[in-house]
Amino acid sequence: MLLSELKLISASNIIRLRTQAGFTQAELGEKLNYSDKTISKWERGEAIPDAYVLTQMAEIFGVTVDYLLSTHDAWENPNAKEEQEQGISGYSVNMIIAIAVLGVWTMALSVFVLLWLLGFIVWQSFIVALPVSILTYMVLICVFNRRKYLQYVIAAFVLSIFVLLYFVLPLQKPWQLFLVAVPSIVLVFLSCNIRQRPRKNQKAKTQ
Repeated sequence: MLLSELKLISASNIIRLRTQAGFTQAELGEKLNYSDKTISKWERGEAIPDAYVLTQMAEIFGVTVDYLLSTHDAWENPNAKEEQEQGISGYSVNMIIAIAVLGVWTMALSVFVLLWLLGFIVWQSFIVALPVSILTYMVLICVFNRRKYLQYVIAAFVLSIFVLLYFVLPLQKPWQLFLVAVPSIVLVFLSCNIRQRPRKNQKAKTQ
């Protein structure tokens, strides 16, 4: 196979896998420690990533290096067979996540109504449902590899824990909890944005 053909094959595969994952060229570049200009060059077929970068891409997209360098008729989805066997399409994944989260709130409502019928008003069941539903959502987006906004979901989960403690703890006004919540959320964002510093030779490639 000619190098020019290999460039075009890898370019088409990178474009398709990147768009399927919901990444912009800049976002993919961040994950690989390359500039968006370099990603654009690869996607135009003007250059081909080296073996190390191809390995990184394969891990990010959940495919093999061989898949990145092979032709696929009709833009075949690398996970199409597995998804077909499991009956999971993009639409189904969204429905599964929505049903799971709604199920948590339905359970909380059921507990509230049941206790209400017994003469108890326990609205705290909805406060408990908040972190549980966010945790459910977080687990499912990780399972289905939809982690684009994971850091925001984690931050929301941490905040919901402090909200839960605020209403559940037997204190009058434990507003001091939120003094801890603010640096905790900042810590989440900082932790989720730890990236390997680009090597000097990689910087040179991006120029």
